Parts: sequence; C-alpha cells; structure tokens
Amino acid sequence: MIYMSTDEKLMEQVKAILIGHSKTSIELSKQAILQELIKYPPLREALRYFMEEMWFDASHPTLLSLACEAVGGKQDATTDIGAALVVLAGAADIHDDIIDQSLTKDSRPTVFGKFGKDIAIIAGDVLWFKGMLMLDESCDGFPIEKKRAILKLAKEAFLDIGSAEAKETSLRGKVDVAPEEYLEIIRLKVSVAIAAAKMGAMIGGGTPQQIENLGHYGKNLGVLMTIRDEFIDMFELDELTSRFKNECLPLPILYAFQDATLKKTIIELLEKNKLTEAELNNMLESVYNASMVRKLIKDMQLTVKETEQNIHNMDKNNNFLLLLKSTIQDLEG
Repeated sequence: MIYMSTDEKLMEQVKAILIGHSKTSIELSKQAILQELIKYPPLREALRYFMEEMWFDASHPTLLSLACEAVGGKQDATTDIGAALVVLAGAADIHDDIIDQSLTKDSRPTVFGKFGKDIAIIAGDVLWFKGMLMLDESCDGFPIEKKRAILKLAKEAFLDIGSAEAKETSLRGKVDVAPEEYLEIIRLKVSVAIAAAKMGAMIGGGTPQQIENLGHYGKNLGVLMTIRDEFIDMFELDELTSRFKNECLPLPILYAFQDATLKKTIIELLEKNKLTEAELNNMLESVYNASMVRKLIKDMQLTVKETEQNIHNMDKNNNFLLLLKSTIQDLEG
C-alpha cells in the first residue's frame, strides 16, 4: 500500500513556525468579521462558521512576517496586513468552493454545503469588501508610494487568482488535460504567496533585490505546497471523486496519464460508483510509480535545493528551509 508518511519532528517545527507568525493576524481577521453588524441571521451564522470553524490561513501571514524579519523588520509590523490577506484569501476560498461544487472539505461542510449557494456567494462578497477595506486601512501609516506598491501587489495577485479559477472551469470534467497547462494554473493561484513575501520585504525596508528574491521564494514555496496538496487529494476518495466529476483531476494523475494504458485503467476505476480500498491503493501505487510522476517529485526536490541557495543569506533561523522541506517530506524515497 502507498501512503504518505510524515516526519513528525519536522512537521511540529513547521507548525510552530506557522502558528507563531500567523496567530495574531488570524485572530484579528476573526474579530474584524465577527464584530460587523450583519442583520440577517443566516448570513451572520455563515460568516461565523467560516471564520471560527473552517478557515485557517496561516501561510500568507507567515510569509509576510518571515519576509519582513528576513530584511531586518519587526514581526508585528505585518500583523494588520496579514489579517487583511486572511480575509481576502477566505473570500476566494468560499467562491472557489461554489465554483467546484465542494459540499465538504476536510470532512466538514463548506459554507456552500451548509448554507447553500446564495448565502455562500454573499458571504464571500462580504469578505472581499471587508478585506480590501482592511488592507487599505492597514497601509495608512506607510509613505504613499509604499502603500500604492502594496495595494498594487494585492490587486494583481487576486486578479491572477480570478484568471486561474476562470481558466480552471474550462477544464472541468476533461481527462485530456496537459499537465503543463494545469501547472500554469497552479502558478497563477500562488500569486498571493508571491505578493505576501514581497509585501513583507517592502514593509521591512528590503532592497529591490531582496524583495525580488523573497518573491521568488514565495512563488516556489506556494507551488510546492500546492503540488503536495495535489498528491494528498488522491488519498481522499471523496475529494478525488468530486474532482473527477466537478473539477480537474490532481496533477500527479494528469502526469500518470502520459501512459495511455495506465490512463485507461484509472479512468475505468474512477467511473465506477464506488472504489474499494484495494482498488484505490492499487491505483495510487500505479500513479506514484509512473515515470512522469517520479520526475515531478525529483523536480520538486530540485526546486527546494535551488530555492534554498537563493534565500540562504536571509534564512537566519532556518525557517524558510524548514517550510521548503515540509513540502517534499512525504514524497521522498
């Protein structure tokens, strides 16, 4: 049986980094939404449910904070902007679930699954509007040029996410998707990670080269984390089934489809009403051992090494490296 093992010590270290650099921003994001006067109880409950029980975006405020510290800034200088990014990313997440018709996520109902499409759309809209106001207000203490640069990064990042989601809808239900095409969508999706790293470096007073290097780190980390999630989705049968019907199949399966015989076998399995555990395990083993998937894993490992070298001089506490290593830990071997 193929399974994803985990180095517990590494993951505990990563968890500590994420919580330590995002906790305050996440709490502020919750307070900002829950203190709003929402007059319609179902909408108010949907927002409460999402912010308190569903949404935990630690990666963006962590990137923001680490990048700021890496160039000599203070962690608390990024707290308010981190909270704004949590809210904005939450808006995108709710709308993404509606587009993908995701009723559950991590074994819990999504806002779409629990409250329906109409409430979910409006809840996402509330978060968009509130998040942009929070971002604008959190930049008020900066020189006007720095504020404009930060807002421009945010605008461009979320426009990229919109383009990625729109393009992904055109692939829905298709099995003849080139993996490179889907990989390009992933690169667009991580635009907020790039923006967060660049924003942090700007806030900390980094040089143009430092800002560029940290943006490159944010891009590579975001892509690696997303690809790792693509592997994880193969192990969740409900998620895999939903992606086959309503979305695009996980990236490793698209790479495995380069083998025509394996592609035919996998499609026949996915078209069944219910896979047995043995069938799922056999399919996962075939995908994991496919030559193009092994190449994908090796490419991820090379990206980790290249990114580590690029960021080495700014990685004072090895936090950047630990985050990078966590993305391939389950895939080594």
